[in-house]
Amino acid sequence: MKKTIMTLGMASAMMMPFSACEQAKHENPLLMESQLPFGAPDFDKIEDTDYLPAFEAAIAENRQNIKAIVECPDSATFENTILALEESDRLLDRVSRTFFALTEADKTDEIADIEKKVMPMLTELDNEISFNQQLFDRIRQVYDRDYDSLQGEDRKLLEEIYKQFVRKGALLPADKMARMKEINLRISDLQQQWGDALQAATNDAVVWVDKKEDLAGLSETDIAQCQKDADSRGGKAPYAIVIVNTTQQPILASLDNRELRKRVFEASIHRADGTGKHNTFAIAAEIAKLRAEQAELMGYENYASYSLENTMAKTADNVYAFLKNLIKAYRPKADAETKAIEDYARKTEGADFKLEPYDRFYYSAKMKKELLDISDDEVKPYFTVDSVLKNGVFYAANRVYGISFKERTDIPVYHPDMKVFEVIDKDGKSLALFYGDYFRRPSKRGGAWMDGFQKQSRQRDHLPIVYNVCNSAKAPEGQPSLITWDEVTTMFHEFGHALHGILSNCQYNSLSGTSVARDFVEMPSQFNESFASIPEVFDHYARHWETGEPMPAELKERMLKSINFQSAYSLGENLAATCLDLAWHMLPSKDIPAAEQAAQFETEALRQIGLLDSQILPRYSTSYFNHVFGGGYAAGYYSYLWTEVLAVNIADVFAQRGPLKPETGQAMRDKILSRGNTGDLMQMFTDFTGMAQPDASSLLKARGL
Repeated sequence: MKKTIMTLGMASAMMMPFSACEQAKHENPLLMESQLPFGAPDFDKIEDTDYLPAFEAAIAENRQNIKAIVECPDSATFENTILALEESDRLLDRVSRTFFALTEADKTDEIADIEKKVMPMLTELDNEISFNQQLFDRIRQVYDRDYDSLQGEDRKLLEEIYKQFVRKGALLPADKMARMKEINLRISDLQQQWGDALQAATNDAVVWVDKKEDLAGLSETDIAQCQKDADSRGGKAPYAIVIVNTTQQPILASLDNRELRKRVFEASIHRADGTGKHNTFAIAAEIAKLRAEQAELMGYENYASYSLENTMAKTADNVYAFLKNLIKAYRPKADAETKAIEDYARKTEGADFKLEPYDRFYYSAKMKKELLDISDDEVKPYFTVDSVLKNGVFYAANRVYGISFKERTDIPVYHPDMKVFEVIDKDGKSLALFYGDYFRRPSKRGGAWMDGFQKQSRQRDHLPIVYNVCNSAKAPEGQPSLITWDEVTTMFHEFGHALHGILSNCQYNSLSGTSVARDFVEMPSQFNESFASIPEVFDHYARHWETGEPMPAELKERMLKSINFQSAYSLGENLAATCLDLAWHMLPSKDIPAAEQAAQFETEALRQIGLLDSQILPRYSTSYFNHVFGGGYAAGYYSYLWTEVLAVNIADVFAQRGPLKPETGQAMRDKILSRGNTGDLMQMFTDFTGMAQPDASSLLKARGL
């Protein structure tokens, strides 16, 4: 998932207070209610020049609405304070959600320039609201007087707003409050710098290739993609290998040329560490130091302690206990896996051959081909983006939750690659709009995520408008866009997030959909991956792009058996990234390493936890760890493993009851997916599974370890 910039997660309903803004409303499509179905953004009418004045008007409205709450002559009540605050930035919410979709997925130079101007404005507004003592006094009056008498979502909304203000520093003395404001502004500026620098670094890390023979091992389709990527990036050479956001590069599994494999790998790991012209270490170190200071201002030892308090895990000790149990079971499996790959490589390369990290995927793929008689090139013709989406992702959702999808070509999009679908519930009523943007381009950041142009809210009479963004290669004209099994599961994963938004049925915007703790939000997405390999679903989408025939039974059997082949690697890279994230955020501010010490700090942190491994590197290294330094996962990357446990437990329940049974899907919808953040998250898990606590042992079993 991606970050969405909103002030306190609340929104606004009141009209702008002065005539200039009223005039702008008639001229700027962002300031008018969209006339499109569901209130979808009208990208045919929106110009880049509309965004800055829209933000200025929306921020002015938000300020006026907060002023009205504070100056209300009546005693503070739920309606005139809490509900008014919940609705106070409704316009800003709409403008922000439209704009920040572009900053992530189609960031032109114009959009980047606007973002530089907008971010300080939003952070300043957030500071004004968070540290408005008169506003907080009214919130506290309602909290102290009415919390016990309120019920359901009203009580939850009050609780979340009160705690949010407290956690942001509303109870701090004036001097500490002033410093917190300064830190917030600086972190906002640094994260803007980080995003720009990392996107530039990843784009510049492209590996240029002069001769087709150097691409030996790639399929003709992949070679054509390299040619297309070269053309789209200036044609400095006939072929280009584009770097994806993770440390290891999937293309290394196929490249025969060892020197080229080394170049690709080093381009990946050194993209932003100062070896070339990009260096993000200084940004990362300063962000970590400022976060630590934030925590200290709030009375915590470190940022991890501060951040984790509001999660399912609660404490860093609980997270480390969870991780250390996994590391203990993982370590011997990883060592055995590495030895097996090196031994296999030595059969052809000689007894003195030393396996390097850029060799691992290559020889592992050859080993898998020999032992299991399977390769990516053999199965990719059965995985096209369109079939996986419509005959897999949508089909599973229809079978389990009863929802159906109708493509809408009448709704504008921000890029021609994007497709729009109306989601229809089992009773025939419109439920949501879903947008899919699956192909990579230079203007899109790496990775995959879900977010929305509009959240579900009964209070606002809003149905959800959600989108998924991925980074698969778009085939040259006339050729199919074929994807790997990993990309198949990514599409199912991101649609699990989408379902969390689509099936939401909550009163309040700030509680709906995916507005849950980090170590719960990844559960629906990871659980949804399980449908990709259910035979009935698999057979429905895994069809040859030319013939339309389903994957032959014997090939399917070989492929599904291979899913967990040498799976220690994927667990290890995740564990290493998780521990690296925690290492940065477990330190007091005085101990945060300087930029020039960052690489060594990373090495020592991994050594101390037992994960320093030249073969299995962190999925993201510090210099390109966007989840942590550019997004909202600081001290929270562990949540992918934590929620995988929840997801596996839930998948086991589905398997026991029948994985495609509508009754099971309805229970999942009623007890978890529709409820957003309206109740206790562990209780939701228990209500569905019947388990008092998650069973972590099931994770290793599910991974074949």
